[in-house]
Amino acid sequence: MNKIKLLGAVGTAVAIAAVVASCGDQTTRSRGWEFSRNMYDPIGYNPDQPNANFKDGKTAQIPPAGTVPVGFERFPYSASNADYERAGAELVNPLARTEETLAQGKALYQVYCAVCHGPEGHGDGPITKDRTLEAESRQLENYPPPPSYARSDSINSSRGGRMADLTDGKIYHTITYGLNMMGSHASQLSPEERWKVVMYVRELQKN
Repeated sequence: MNKIKLLGAVGTAVAIAAVVASCGDQTTRSRGWEFSRNMYDPIGYNPDQPNANFKDGKTAQIPPAGTVPVGFERFPYSASNADYERAGAELVNPLARTEETLAQGKALYQVYCAVCHGPEGHGDGPITKDRTLEAESRQLENYPPPPSYARSDSINSSRGGRMADLTDGKIYHTITYGLNMMGSHASQLSPEERWKVVMYVRELQKN
């Protein structure tokens, strides 16, 4: 019985001590060790933060000259007509012609090209037809249809020569940089996807 009373007294004392400690001065109490402080208080700089480690005081720096980002494929041709001709003479589609690759090129063409060039490459895409009707009704400037890719078509491209005779390199160069009202598709199509489109356009040239 005495042991029970003793244990009860000890338990009561511990409880009272805990309550007193919890009610102490919060400004002087230690919060103890912090676990993985850098997990929520990062040491590194954010790109938009000032940074005294660089002369210009910026964290986001321009990449050094001559460097290439990881996964980036450099295209060693400018948008000039001279490089267009050079690309046409030097570049050949690196992809093997298979039914699967050709089907992928067709799918990409239907999404990104057919709206102007038409589903069969005859320059009769829906944007030219819809815009023609709008121009007639509202007297707006019309989108002229692009030349046909078909071999039977004698219409020349904007840079000269028949559309049916465009080489792999010339088509790839035009997709990359755009021409006239056609904008660049380099941001929409990866280099491999562009070559797939080139492969399908070459098929349309045979129609």
